Amino acid sequence: MATENTAPVAAAAPEAPAQRGSRQEKIGLVTSAKMAKTIVVKVTRLSRHRLYGRVVRSTKKFYAHDETRQAKVGDRVRIMETRPLSKLKRWRLVEVLVHRDGAK
Repeated sequence: MATENTAPVAAAAPEAPAQRGSRQEKIGLVTSAKMAKTIVVKVTRLSRHRLYGRVVRSTKKFYAHDETRQAKVGDRVRIMETRPLSKLKRWRLVEVLVHRDGAK
């Protein structure tokens, strides 16, 4: 006994891949490289004081993943936001911009 609604169901068309949002990038100075595959990067930013208008320097530490252990203390590096890798690590090393001895 056939019913009227027995038309074959077409396979769902593949959707376009979801566009991932742009990830933050920061440039900072490596202050510690003693942990296994982890570096601590100090990022300094300048902002104007709300009331007095003077330029204020503020720093913040970021823990970043360094798989190849190429960054050393004193290097200027670029880090990029990523998924949580541990309790404190949410960044990964993209590249070493300047080594502490001045070589690129």
